[in-house]
Amino acid sequence: MPVEFLGIAATGDGSETTPRTTAAFDRDYTLRLARAHEDHGWDRVLFAYGAGAPEPAAAAAFLASHLDRLQILLAHRPNVSYPTFAAKTFATLDRISDGRLTVHFITGGNDHEQQREGDYLTKDQRYERTREYIGIVKKAWTSREPFDHEGPHYRFADFVADVFPVQQPRPAVSFGGSSDAAYAAGGAEADIYCLWGEPLARTAEQIERVKEAARAAGRTDVPRIQVAFRPIIAPTEELAWEKAHRTVAAIRERRAAAPGAATPGAVTPENTGSRRLIEIAEAGERYDRALWTPTAAATGGAGNSNALVGTPETVAQALLDYYDLGVDILSARGYHLLDDAIDFGRYVIPIVREEVAKRDAAKAAERAARAERAERDRHQLIAVQA
Repeated sequence: MPVEFLGIAATGDGSETTPRTTAAFDRDYTLRLARAHEDHGWDRVLFAYGAGAPEPAAAAAFLASHLDRLQILLAHRPNVSYPTFAAKTFATLDRISDGRLTVHFITGGNDHEQQREGDYLTKDQRYERTREYIGIVKKAWTSREPFDHEGPHYRFADFVADVFPVQQPRPAVSFGGSSDAAYAAGGAEADIYCLWGEPLARTAEQIERVKEAARAAGRTDVPRIQVAFRPIIAPTEELAWEKAHRTVAAIRERRAAAPGAATPGAVTPENTGSRRLIEIAEAGERYDRALWTPTAAATGGAGNSNALVGTPETVAQALLDYYDLGVDILSARGYHLLDDAIDFGRYVIPIVREEVAKRDAAKAAERAARAERAERDRHQLIAVQA
Protein backbone atom coordinates (compact mmCIF):
# COMPACT_ATOMS: atom_id res chain seq x y z
CA MET A 1 0.00 0.00 0.00
CA PRO A 2 1.24 3.54 -0.59
CA VAL A 3 2.69 5.53 2.29
CA GLU A 4 1.93 9.19 2.96
CA PHE A 5 3.71 11.82 5.04
CA LEU A 6 1.95 14.49 7.08
CA GLY A 7 3.77 17.58 8.32
CA ILE A 8 2.70 20.71 10.17
CA ALA A 9 1.33 23.93 8.68
CA ALA A 10 2.39 26.28 11.45
CA THR A 11 1.48 29.94 11.01
CA GLY A 12 4.34 31.14 13.24
CA ASP A 13 7.85 29.90 13.92
CA GLY A 14 7.65 29.02 17.62
CA SER A 15 7.84 25.53 19.10
CA GLU A 16 8.30 23.81 22.45
CA THR A 17 12.00 24.63 22.26
CA THR A 18 12.10 28.07 20.68
CA PRO A 19 10.06 31.23 21.33
CA ARG A 20 8.09 32.66 18.44
CA THR A 21 9.71 35.53 16.55
CA THR A 22 6.83 36.06 14.10
CA ALA A 23 3.25 37.16 14.51
CA ALA A 24 0.75 34.42 15.41
CA PHE A 25 -0.22 34.42 11.73
CA ASP A 26 2.68 35.37 9.52
CA ARG A 27 1.88 35.15 5.80
CA ASP A 28 5.49 34.80 4.68
CA TYR A 29 6.43 32.17 7.24
CA THR A 30 3.25 30.14 6.68
CA LEU A 31 3.91 30.00 2.96
CA ARG A 32 7.65 29.37 3.35
CA LEU A 33 7.09 26.42 5.68
CA ALA A 34 4.42 24.94 3.43
CA ARG A 35 6.63 25.27 0.36
CA ALA A 36 9.42 23.49 2.22
CA HIS A 37 7.04 20.58 2.73
CA GLU A 38 5.81 20.60 -0.86
CA ASP A 39 9.33 20.80 -2.27
CA HIS A 40 10.71 17.98 -0.11
CA GLY A 41 8.35 15.09 -0.63
CA TRP A 42 5.62 15.60 1.96
CA ASP A 43 2.03 14.80 0.98
CA ARG A 44 -0.03 17.03 3.30
CA VAL A 45 0.21 19.40 6.22
CA LEU A 46 -1.95 19.80 9.30
CA PHE A 47 -3.58 23.09 10.26
CA ALA A 48 -4.07 22.51 13.98
CA TYR A 49 -6.72 24.09 16.18
CA GLY A 50 -6.33 25.92 19.49
CA ALA A 51 -8.50 28.35 21.40
CA GLY A 52 -7.18 31.81 20.63
CA ALA A 53 -4.96 30.61 17.76
CA PRO A 54 -5.35 31.85 14.17
CA GLU A 55 -8.47 30.44 12.51
CA PRO A 56 -7.21 27.37 10.61
CA ALA A 57 -9.75 27.29 7.74
CA ALA A 58 -8.82 30.82 6.67
CA ALA A 59 -5.12 30.01 6.94
CA ALA A 60 -5.67 26.84 4.90
CA ALA A 61 -7.49 28.80 2.20
CA PHE A 62 -4.56 31.21 2.00
CA LEU A 63 -2.16 28.30 1.58
CA ALA A 64 -4.33 26.45 -0.93
CA SER A 65 -4.51 29.53 -3.15
CA HIS A 66 -0.69 29.70 -3.33
CA LEU A 67 0.34 26.05 -3.67
CA ASP A 68 -0.78 23.52 -6.26
CA ARG A 69 0.08 20.07 -4.89
CA LEU A 70 0.29 20.02 -1.10
CA GLN A 71 -2.79 18.52 0.53
CA ILE A 72 -4.45 19.97 3.62
CA LEU A 73 -5.58 18.34 6.85
CA LEU A 74 -7.83 20.85 8.60
CA ALA A 75 -8.49 20.41 12.31
CA HIS A 76 -11.97 21.43 13.45
CA ARG A 77 -13.77 21.44 16.80
CA PRO A 78 -17.54 20.88 16.53
CA ASN A 79 -18.27 23.36 19.33
CA VAL A 80 -17.09 26.37 17.31
CA SER A 81 -19.67 26.40 14.50
CA TYR A 82 -22.98 24.87 13.43
CA PRO A 83 -22.49 21.72 11.32
CA THR A 84 -24.31 23.07 8.25
CA PHE A 85 -22.11 26.17 8.27
CA ALA A 86 -19.01 24.00 8.74
CA ALA A 87 -20.01 21.76 5.84
CA LYS A 88 -20.22 24.80 3.54
CA THR A 89 -16.89 26.10 4.80
CA PHE A 90 -15.21 22.75 4.11
CA ALA A 91 -16.83 22.39 0.68
CA THR A 92 -15.69 25.88 -0.27
CA LEU A 93 -12.16 25.12 0.91
CA ASP A 94 -12.17 21.88 -1.08
CA ARG A 95 -13.12 24.00 -4.12
CA ILE A 96 -10.34 26.50 -3.44
CA SER A 97 -7.80 23.68 -3.08
CA ASP A 98 -9.17 21.73 -6.06
CA GLY A 99 -9.93 18.66 -4.00
CA ARG A 100 -7.00 18.60 -1.57
CA LEU A 101 -8.90 18.74 1.73
CA THR A 102 -9.25 16.25 4.59
CA VAL A 103 -11.05 17.31 7.78
CA HIS A 104 -9.83 16.21 11.21
CA PHE A 105 -12.61 16.43 13.81
CA ILE A 106 -11.46 17.11 17.37
CA THR A 107 -13.81 16.21 20.21
CA GLY A 108 -11.64 17.89 22.85
CA GLY A 109 -9.80 16.17 25.69
CA ASN A 110 -9.44 19.08 28.11
CA ASP A 111 -12.43 20.75 29.79
CA HIS A 112 -10.61 24.02 30.42
CA GLU A 113 -9.53 24.35 26.80
CA GLN A 114 -13.09 23.66 25.60
CA GLN A 115 -14.56 26.14 28.07
CA ARG A 116 -12.35 28.90 26.69
CA GLU A 117 -14.76 29.00 23.75
CA GLY A 118 -17.94 28.35 25.67
CA ASP A 119 -18.13 24.55 25.51
CA TYR A 120 -19.30 23.15 28.86
CA LEU A 121 -20.37 19.67 27.79
CA THR A 122 -18.87 16.64 29.49
CA LYS A 123 -16.41 14.47 27.58
CA ASP A 124 -19.03 11.78 26.88
CA GLN A 125 -21.47 14.43 25.68
CA ARG A 126 -18.79 15.87 23.41
CA TYR A 127 -18.23 12.50 21.76
CA GLU A 128 -21.96 12.09 21.25
CA ARG A 129 -22.08 15.55 19.69
CA THR A 130 -19.08 14.84 17.44
CA ARG A 131 -20.69 11.72 15.98
CA GLU A 132 -23.90 13.63 15.28
CA TYR A 133 -21.92 16.54 13.83
CA ILE A 134 -19.88 14.38 11.44
CA GLY A 135 -23.03 12.65 10.22
CA ILE A 136 -24.64 16.00 9.41
CA VAL A 137 -21.53 17.28 7.63
CA LYS A 138 -21.31 14.14 5.50
CA LYS A 139 -24.97 14.42 4.53
CA ALA A 140 -24.61 18.13 3.71
CA TRP A 141 -21.66 17.28 1.46
CA THR A 142 -23.58 14.62 -0.46
CA SER A 143 -27.31 15.46 -0.40
CA ARG A 144 -28.69 17.41 -3.35
CA GLU A 145 -32.14 17.44 -1.79
CA PRO A 146 -33.23 19.44 1.29
CA PHE A 147 -33.22 17.46 4.52
CA ASP A 148 -34.31 17.88 8.12
CA HIS A 149 -32.45 16.84 11.24
CA GLU A 150 -33.47 16.45 14.86
CA GLY A 151 -30.92 14.99 17.26
CA PRO A 152 -29.60 15.41 20.79
CA HIS A 153 -27.49 18.46 19.88
CA TYR A 154 -28.74 19.85 16.54
CA ARG A 155 -32.09 20.59 14.99
CA PHE A 156 -32.86 22.21 11.66
CA ALA A 157 -35.29 21.93 8.74
CA ASP A 158 -35.07 21.97 4.96
CA PHE A 159 -31.32 22.50 4.59
CA VAL A 160 -29.56 21.98 1.29
CA ALA A 161 -26.15 23.35 0.34
CA ASP A 162 -25.39 25.21 -2.86
CA VAL A 163 -21.68 24.40 -2.71
CA PHE A 164 -20.30 20.88 -2.85
CA PRO A 165 -16.78 19.46 -2.58
CA VAL A 166 -14.65 18.70 -5.60
CA GLN A 167 -13.92 15.28 -4.12
CA GLN A 168 -16.68 12.78 -4.73
CA PRO A 169 -18.56 11.53 -2.94
CA ARG A 170 -16.90 13.69 -0.23
CA PRO A 171 -13.59 14.64 1.42
CA ALA A 172 -12.10 12.18 3.87
CA VAL A 173 -12.83 12.44 7.59
CA SER A 174 -10.00 12.09 10.11
CA PHE A 175 -10.41 11.36 13.83
CA GLY A 176 -8.24 10.47 16.81
CA GLY A 177 -8.26 9.38 20.42
CA SER A 178 -7.42 6.51 22.74
CA SER A 179 -10.51 6.20 24.94
CA ASP A 180 -13.35 3.73 24.49
CA ALA A 181 -15.61 6.58 23.38
CA ALA A 182 -13.01 7.69 20.82
CA TYR A 183 -12.64 4.21 19.36
CA ALA A 184 -16.42 3.90 19.06
CA ALA A 185 -16.89 7.29 17.38
CA GLY A 186 -13.84 7.06 15.10
CA GLY A 187 -14.44 3.42 14.28
CA ALA A 188 -17.92 4.34 13.08
CA GLU A 189 -17.21 7.58 11.23
CA ALA A 190 -13.52 7.99 10.34
CA ASP A 191 -11.79 7.33 7.04
CA ILE A 192 -8.46 7.94 8.83
CA TYR A 193 -7.80 7.13 12.49
CA CYS A 194 -4.97 9.07 14.12
CA LEU A 195 -2.76 7.80 16.95
CA TRP A 196 0.16 9.33 18.81
CA GLY A 197 3.44 7.46 18.57
CA GLU A 198 3.65 4.62 21.09
CA PRO A 199 5.75 1.44 21.24
CA LEU A 200 5.02 -1.02 18.46
CA ALA A 201 3.17 -3.53 20.64
CA ARG A 202 0.85 -0.90 22.07
CA THR A 203 0.26 0.62 18.64
CA ALA A 204 -0.73 -2.81 17.33
CA GLU A 205 -3.24 -3.10 20.18
CA GLN A 206 -4.75 0.27 19.32
CA ILE A 207 -5.04 -0.62 15.64
CA GLU A 208 -6.96 -3.75 16.61
CA ARG A 209 -9.26 -1.67 18.82
CA VAL A 210 -10.02 0.61 15.87
CA LYS A 211 -10.79 -2.39 13.65
CA GLU A 212 -13.05 -3.90 16.31
CA ALA A 213 -14.93 -0.60 16.65
CA ALA A 214 -15.40 -0.38 12.88
CA ARG A 215 -16.79 -3.92 12.79
CA ALA A 216 -19.07 -3.17 15.75
CA ALA A 217 -20.43 -0.18 13.83
CA GLY A 218 -21.35 -2.48 10.95
CA ARG A 219 -18.61 -1.36 8.59
CA THR A 220 -17.09 -3.72 6.03
CA ASP A 221 -14.03 -1.49 5.67
CA VAL A 222 -11.67 -0.11 8.32
CA PRO A 223 -10.11 3.34 8.73
CA ARG A 224 -6.61 3.97 7.48
CA ILE A 225 -4.16 4.41 10.36
CA GLN A 226 -1.99 7.47 10.97
CA VAL A 227 0.70 7.63 13.68
CA ALA A 228 2.53 10.80 14.78
CA PHE A 229 6.12 11.29 16.01
CA ARG A 230 8.67 14.00 16.75
CA PRO A 231 11.80 12.94 14.79
CA ILE A 232 15.23 14.03 16.01
CA ILE A 233 17.82 13.17 13.36
CA ALA A 234 21.53 13.81 12.84
CA PRO A 235 24.33 12.36 10.65
CA THR A 236 25.50 9.96 13.38
CA GLU A 237 23.80 8.19 16.29
CA GLU A 238 26.00 10.03 18.77
CA LEU A 239 25.08 13.42 17.34
CA ALA A 240 21.40 12.48 17.24
CA TRP A 241 21.36 11.57 20.92
CA GLU A 242 23.25 14.73 21.85
CA LYS A 243 20.62 16.67 19.93
CA ALA A 244 17.84 14.76 21.69
CA HIS A 245 19.15 15.64 25.14
CA ARG A 246 19.56 19.30 24.12
CA THR A 247 15.98 19.26 22.90
CA VAL A 248 14.60 17.97 26.19
CA ALA A 249 16.66 20.51 28.14
CA ALA A 250 15.23 23.30 25.97
CA ILE A 251 11.66 22.04 26.47
CA ARG A 252 12.11 21.96 30.24
CA GLU A 253 13.68 25.41 30.28
CA ARG A 254 10.87 26.96 28.26
CA ARG A 255 8.17 25.31 30.36
CA ALA A 256 9.82 26.39 33.59
CA ALA A 257 9.95 29.98 32.39
CA ALA A 258 6.31 30.08 31.30
CA PRO A 259 3.97 32.09 33.58
CA GLY A 260 2.09 29.79 35.94
CA ALA A 261 3.83 26.71 34.56
CA ALA A 262 3.16 23.45 36.37
CA THR A 263 5.77 20.76 36.81
CA PRO A 264 5.16 17.93 34.29
CA GLY A 265 3.42 15.11 36.10
CA ALA A 266 2.04 17.38 38.81
CA VAL A 267 -1.35 17.45 37.08
CA THR A 268 -2.86 14.31 35.59
CA PRO A 269 -4.08 14.98 32.03
CA GLU A 270 -7.79 14.53 31.37
CA ASN A 271 -7.44 12.81 28.01
CA THR A 272 -6.59 9.13 27.72
CA GLY A 273 -3.95 9.60 25.04
CA SER A 274 -1.81 11.89 27.19
CA ARG A 275 -2.16 9.59 30.18
CA ARG A 276 -0.97 6.73 28.01
CA LEU A 277 2.12 8.71 26.95
CA ILE A 278 2.98 9.49 30.57
CA GLU A 279 2.50 5.85 31.57
CA ILE A 280 4.82 4.73 28.76
CA ALA A 281 7.43 7.32 29.75
CA GLU A 282 7.32 6.24 33.39
CA ALA A 283 7.89 2.63 32.35
CA GLY A 284 10.99 3.41 30.27
CA GLU A 285 12.85 5.92 28.13
CA ARG A 286 13.64 3.82 25.05
CA TYR A 287 11.50 1.37 23.08
CA ASP A 288 11.98 -0.64 19.92
CA ARG A 289 14.50 0.82 17.43
CA ALA A 290 14.31 4.52 18.17
CA LEU A 291 11.26 5.55 20.22
CA TRP A 292 12.28 7.92 23.02
CA THR A 293 9.85 9.14 25.70
CA PRO A 294 11.56 11.99 27.65
CA THR A 295 10.19 14.55 25.18
CA ALA A 296 6.67 13.39 26.10
CA ALA A 297 7.50 13.34 29.81
CA ALA A 298 8.90 16.88 29.64
CA THR A 299 5.64 18.21 28.19
CA GLY A 300 3.37 16.24 30.51
CA GLY A 301 2.19 14.05 27.64
CA ALA A 302 1.05 17.02 25.58
CA GLY A 303 -0.14 15.87 22.19
CA ASN A 304 2.23 14.39 19.66
CA SER A 305 5.38 14.32 21.80
CA ASN A 306 7.21 10.97 21.65
CA ALA A 307 10.41 11.20 19.62
CA LEU A 308 12.21 8.94 17.16
CA VAL A 309 15.95 9.48 17.60
CA GLY A 310 18.82 8.46 15.35
CA THR A 311 20.35 8.79 11.93
CA PRO A 312 17.98 9.16 8.98
CA GLU A 313 18.47 5.45 8.29
CA THR A 314 17.57 4.48 11.86
CA VAL A 315 14.49 6.70 11.95
CA ALA A 316 13.39 5.47 8.51
CA GLN A 317 13.65 1.84 9.62
CA ALA A 318 11.67 2.66 12.76
CA LEU A 319 8.93 4.20 10.63
CA LEU A 320 8.94 1.13 8.41
CA ASP A 321 8.29 -1.01 11.49
CA TYR A 322 5.05 0.94 11.96
CA TYR A 323 4.26 0.62 8.26
CA ASP A 324 4.57 -3.14 8.65
CA LEU A 325 1.92 -2.98 11.40
CA GLY A 326 -0.52 -1.41 8.93
CA VAL A 327 0.23 2.29 9.40
CA ASP A 328 0.23 4.05 6.03
CA ILE A 329 0.16 7.73 7.08
CA LEU A 330 3.25 8.86 8.97
CA SER A 331 3.00 12.19 10.76
CA ALA A 332 6.24 13.93 11.72
CA ARG A 333 7.08 17.33 13.15
CA GLY A 334 10.45 18.53 14.34
CA TYR A 335 11.28 21.17 16.92
CA HIS A 336 12.85 23.62 14.45
CA LEU A 337 9.90 23.52 12.11
CA LEU A 338 11.39 24.75 8.85
CA ASP A 339 14.85 23.17 9.03
CA ASP A 340 13.53 19.87 10.35
CA ALA A 341 10.85 19.66 7.64
CA ILE A 342 13.56 20.09 4.99
CA ASP A 343 15.97 17.61 6.59
CA PHE A 344 13.31 14.97 7.15
CA GLY A 345 12.11 15.39 3.56
CA ARG A 346 15.63 15.15 2.15
CA TYR A 347 17.01 12.31 4.22
CA VAL A 348 14.18 10.19 5.69
CA ILE A 349 11.24 10.26 3.30
CA PRO A 350 13.19 8.91 0.29
CA ILE A 351 14.44 5.91 2.30
CA VAL A 352 10.94 5.05 3.52
CA ARG A 353 9.38 5.43 0.07
CA GLU A 354 12.05 3.25 -1.54
CA GLU A 355 11.66 0.50 1.04
CA VAL A 356 7.86 0.63 0.85
CA ALA A 357 8.09 0.26 -2.94
CA LYS A 358 10.29 -2.81 -2.46
CA ARG A 359 7.86 -4.31 0.05
CA ASP A 360 4.90 -3.65 -2.23
CA ALA A 361 6.70 -5.17 -5.22
CA ALA A 362 7.57 -8.29 -3.20
CA LYS A 363 3.96 -8.64 -2.04
CA ALA A 364 2.69 -8.22 -5.61
CA ALA A 365 5.13 -10.86 -6.82
CA GLU A 366 4.00 -13.23 -4.07
CA ARG A 367 0.34 -12.68 -4.98
CA ALA A 368 1.11 -13.37 -8.64
CA ALA A 369 3.01 -16.53 -7.71
CA ARG A 370 0.12 -17.76 -5.56
CA ALA A 371 -2.34 -17.10 -8.38
CA GLU A 372 -0.09 -18.96 -10.82
CA ARG A 373 0.18 -21.94 -8.46
CA ALA A 374 -3.59 -22.00 -7.96
CA GLU A 375 -4.18 -21.93 -11.71
CA ARG A 376 -1.63 -24.71 -12.25
CA ASP A 377 -3.26 -26.83 -9.54
CA ARG A 378 -6.67 -26.26 -11.13
CA HIS A 379 -5.45 -27.49 -14.50
CA GLN A 380 -3.81 -30.53 -12.91
CA LEU A 381 -7.08 -31.39 -11.15
CA ILE A 382 -9.02 -31.07 -14.41
CA ALA A 383 -6.50 -33.37 -16.10
CA VAL A 384 -6.80 -36.01 -13.36
CA GLN A 385 -10.59 -35.88 -13.46
CA ALA A 386 -10.52 -36.29 -17.21
